[in-house]
Amino acid sequence: MAFDGARVLSLESRRAIEMATLIRKQGGNPFVAPSMREIELGGHEEAFDFGQRLLAGDFDAVILLTGVGTRLLWKTLLTRLAEADLKAALAKTTLVVRGPKPSAAIREIGFVPQVQIPEPNTWRELLDTMKPRPETRLALQEYGKSHTELIDGLRAQGRHVTQVRIYTWDLPEDIAPLREAAARLAQRDFDIVLITTSMQFINLMKIATTDGIAEPVLEGLRAARIGSIGPTTTETLEDYGLKADFEPSHPKMGLLVNELASGWTAP
Repeated sequence: MAFDGARVLSLESRRAIEMATLIRKQGGNPFVAPSMREIELGGHEEAFDFGQRLLAGDFDAVILLTGVGTRLLWKTLLTRLAEADLKAALAKTTLVVRGPKPSAAIREIGFVPQVQIPEPNTWRELLDTMKPRPETRLALQEYGKSHTELIDGLRAQGRHVTQVRIYTWDLPEDIAPLREAAARLAQRDFDIVLITTSMQFINLMKIATTDGIAEPVLEGLRAARIGSIGPTTTETLEDYGLKADFEPSHPKMGLLVNELASGWTAP
C-alpha cells in the first residue's frame, strides 16, 4: 500500500528535491525542510598535517567515513601537495571505506579500497571489521563531529588514531522551513517523519528548543510514524526517548521511502 495522502515530513537537505519526488510517487504529501549544511573548517591544518605525515609513511591505514569528506580532503591536499606524491603514498597504505559513498569517492581518485565495511555501515561494523587486521597506525577522516565510541574502540584494540577533521555541520542558512516543520510537529500535523541522518534530528531539536516547543515537538514525533535510515540514527532518537518505527532493509533513502510505503496503513 502507498502513503495514500499521508502528510510526510522529511528533513533531507542535499537531496531534498529527490526526496520530495520519492514521497509523491508513493502517494504522500511531502513537506521537506532542509535541516543542515556542511561547512569547511577554516585553515585545514589537520588535513595538511595528515598530508605531510602520509608522505612520511606514518600511517598503515586511512579510514574514510564519508564521500563528501573524502572529496573535500583530496581537493584540500592538492592545494599544497603534489598529486603524484600523494597517490604514491596512498598506494602504500590500506584504504578502509565505511560504505558506498566514500568507496565511490576514492575510486574517482583512482584507488580501489582494500577494506569495505559491511552494512549497515555503523561504527560497530567498522570495529568488528578492523578487529583482526594488523594495521595499527590509523588516520580517520571524520565527519561533522568526532565519533567517541569509534575512536575509543579503535584505541582499545591497541591502535593509534589520528583524527582528520575536514568539515562540520551547521543549521541551514534559511531556517524558516525547519522552524515551520518544528511548529507543525508540535501541532501533530504530520503522519510520517523520515530521518536520514542523526544530525537532521539534532538540528530539529535545536530549533525546537530555541522556540520553546521541544516537548510538544517530541510529542508530535511520538504521535507520528518515524522512519529511520539505520541504527546510528535510531540510537540518536532513542537518546531522546523516541522509538523508530521502521528501518529499511538497506540504509538507502529510496528504500526507506518505498519500503515504508509498501507497509503503510493509515492510523
